[in-house]
Amino acid sequence: MRYVAPTRQSLERSVLASPPLSCWRDYATLLGGEAWPDIAALNVLLPADADVHFVTQDKALLDDGLHYEERIAHRRAIATRPDNWHDLINALVWLRYPALKRALNARQMAEIAVMGRRERSRPQCALTHFDEAGMIVTLREPAMLAAWDAHDWTTLFWTHREAWLTGGARVEVFGHALLEHALTPGKLLVGKALVVMGEGDARAICADAIAAGSVLNDPQELRPLPVSGVPGWHVETDRPSFYTTAPCFQPLREGRTYPLPL
Repeated sequence: MRYVAPTRQSLERSVLASPPLSCWRDYATLLGGEAWPDIAALNVLLPADADVHFVTQDKALLDDGLHYEERIAHRRAIATRPDNWHDLINALVWLRYPALKRALNARQMAEIAVMGRRERSRPQCALTHFDEAGMIVTLREPAMLAAWDAHDWTTLFWTHREAWLTGGARVEVFGHALLEHALTPGKLLVGKALVVMGEGDARAICADAIAAGSVLNDPQELRPLPVSGVPGWHVETDRPSFYTTAPCFQPLREGRTYPLPL
């Protein structure tokens, strides 16, 4: 069933104070204000050396016949629908993660050159999944990765609860569709993750890997993560039974394996 976001008027502003949207508090006025920000307001937030800009998506724009990704690559124009949560949040992701967005666009363009505008390759599907529902997860403890490999959600989130609470394990929600879903209070969120082990710059590591084509060549590379299980990200995470009863915590499918982390 297609997700329908709340209207701006009906939005429960309390969702902006809870993860993952609380991680975007720098943009709280754009998300929680009474009026929709216009394209000019978004462009003002771009750094002076930005090589892209936001443009209103309307019929005149779409009549150019370009693919969305081609418009970014050739005209540096990010088509943005007015008064639209999905596109507003996408704009915010461009503001925070420009290197990741540019890497995704370059890879999409390489695939379009091979597949054309109508067909989609496995890499394109993987790139889109990450763009829409992606997360960057940083771990230090191999035991947590092993639990994740086995879909042992109780061990990953409850046994290692302290790591999530103290920063030993971190998650950044990148996907704008996943962030849009977070506008609905209490919604159980599951995203698609790239994993970085250690203390490096996870954003830069992922951007470099995407640009190099060493990741996101097939959707099966992405690890599903019920991010609502991160302690403090859902009202039920103070109960261990949450990790065995909530429908977002699915068992490992027979034969399913995941690639090594970055």
